[in-house]
Amino acid sequence: MESAMRGKRTGQGQAAEPAVSVIVPTFNRVDFLREALTSVEAQTWRNFELIVVDDGSSDATPALREAFPEARWFRRESNGGVSSARNLGIDAARGQFICFLDSDDLWTEDKLQKQMRWMEAHPESQVCYTDEIWIRRGVRVNPMNKHQKFSGDIFERSLELCIISPSSVLMRAALFGAVGRFDEALEVCEDYDLWLRIAARYPVDFIDDKLIIKRGGHADQLSRKHWGMDRWRVRAIEKIIHEPALSKSKRRLAVQALSKKCDVLISGFSKRGKLAEAEHYRRLRVKCSEMEPVATAACGAA
Repeated sequence: MESAMRGKRTGQGQAAEPAVSVIVPTFNRVDFLREALTSVEAQTWRNFELIVVDDGSSDATPALREAFPEARWFRRESNGGVSSARNLGIDAARGQFICFLDSDDLWTEDKLQKQMRWMEAHPESQVCYTDEIWIRRGVRVNPMNKHQKFSGDIFERSLELCIISPSSVLMRAALFGAVGRFDEALEVCEDYDLWLRIAARYPVDFIDDKLIIKRGGHADQLSRKHWGMDRWRVRAIEKIIHEPALSKSKRRLAVQALSKKCDVLISGFSKRGKLAEAEHYRRLRVKCSEMEPVATAACGAA
């Protein structure tokens, strides 16, 4: 792997067999995107390919191809969502490792190098992620305690909310064959869903260095466009509960988390007078409470 670290990009700007595939999905963020791609091109680790998936942008995004000719560009005529855009990039990727960069985020120049050195030192590791700097409307802010990062068995920590930023991850490409890709049926929390599936099976390594810059506060953030994020987290937890390989202890934790989130949704929908929606989550909560003592024992996994 050390030779790969020193490898140079060749030909059309890409190594014949890149060690890392960097996937950048984007939709109508031309100004953010220019800066994001620049941060990739500035990496001290050079053996990578850059894949940009233009998910039906109607702004000047296509014109950036001239500024970044070494990237592999894929364009779709209509917007299909971030999950399908990332999945398109995964299909096109040639690297043994895969990274993602949201088009409104940035990398520090040593991001890939530090993560690849970690993987070299820990060949058993399937995925690692890093700490981050938060910028909101141009001002640096501190994450709350609930966003604390963890290493190892992070399944329980991942049930409350998404603690892993997609832009911070480096993972083995073969991992998608074991856990599946992004769920295109989820409008948001698609990353939460994937991290749960990974954490259910594998340790996740945390590198305690701030190697990405997350820029938030703009109107087109998915978390700002979709209210009631727990609706989507509940769907993800429902999926993981029915995973045959999920251990009894983790299934129990997932059932408890789902029940708790149902309580929050019941309260929220009831206050808004949306009684049918509240009743849906009330029935789901009852189903969960009935599932916990019996379905966990039926799993058969230790």
